Amino acid sequence: MEDKIVSSDKEIYVWPYAKGKKRGSSLKPLYKTATEAALEDPRMYHYLALIDAIHVGKVREQAIAKVELVKLIKLGNEYVL
Repeated sequence: MEDKIVSSDKEIYVWPYAKGKKRGSSLKPLYKTATEAALEDPRMYHYLALIDAIHVGKVREQAIAKVELVKLIKLGNEYVL
């Protein structure tokens, strides 16, 4: 990613997860098993994190996340972390 989506240290969002190592404001995952799926697949994590940035981010973060999400969707199987 050329631009990084960055938020202040005060605004840390996390998906509820009993074995999680970070604490912050809780975001309800899109689906009940999304957290586990994201742990298994870095690509899935990336997509879900961008969707969350669109959902709860500030205007700048939302704009960057939208651009990145469209890029990833267009790349499809060519996407590499």
